[in-house]
Amino acid sequence: MDLKAYYRRIREIEASFEDDFPVVRSLPTESGGQGGRLVETSRSVAARMIVDGVAELADPSEAKALKRQALDAQRQEQERRKAAQVQFAVLSEADLRALTQSGGKRKE
Repeated sequence: MDLKAYYRRIREIEASFEDDFPVVRSLPTESGGQGGRLVETSRSVAARMIVDGVAELADPSEAKALKRQALDAQRQEQERRKAAQVQFAVLSEADLRALTQSGGKRKE
């Protein structure tokens, strides 16, 4: 294996990427790697995977769908965390007395 050609090819592919974090689609491998999985990774890792023949650059529509899915998952997680937060209020003694004197009745 010519290492100079190998690393030259990696640099060429890395320079051809438009995004800082390209999306690649895995290819099936003899060692049991599953094909068709999408992953967003750094330029250097993506270029190395392509040169090694274990991945190929994903279609722009697939990349958009993956990134949209990641944003949706992030929003859902943020909403879940907001819902799990415990909220409390600090009352002064005067507020506490006012509540206890009114009998805790709500104003309607």
